[in-house]
Amino acid sequence: MALDRFIALAFIALCCVYGYAAFFTMDDQLPPILRRNPVWPSTFPKILSVLGLIVGFIILFGPKPMPGDTKKAGAIDLTRLGDYYVGQALALIALMVVYALVLRPLGFVGATIGFLVIGSLILGERRFHILIPVAAIAAGSLWYLVQEVLGIFLRPWPGIFM
Repeated sequence: MALDRFIALAFIALCCVYGYAAFFTMDDQLPPILRRNPVWPSTFPKILSVLGLIVGFIILFGPKPMPGDTKKAGAIDLTRLGDYYVGQALALIALMVVYALVLRPLGFVGATIGFLVIGSLILGERRFHILIPVAAIAAGSLWYLVQEVLGIFLRPWPGIFM
């Protein structure tokens, strides 16, 4: 099986699990008054799971490239995998996991500033006089939008400061 079809099959499995959760488990605890609303909290996940299944099946059952075809520009050549920035991609994925783990102990603003600064360093940015203020403004702006505009509580600082 080609790599793109294997990835499409894994994506279809993921969409099936996500769709099951969206269609059968997300709305069980809704109060009766909210069950009459046209848009439920599971509406967007339902749409995403169906669209993901459609895209996955298109890739899985789409036409196979002919063996004599030349490679398209931008296609990944698995024989030259070392030429790509795989290390940076894996480091960013690991950084995302660390961000999720330190979000509660460090608070949103501290964890987000750290994520943006370290992520930019991984990608090669070295101008700290621009990097740190931009990360601080971005984290503060996101916190303000979520906390004050949307009204969703988001702890900005570690628990020891609150």
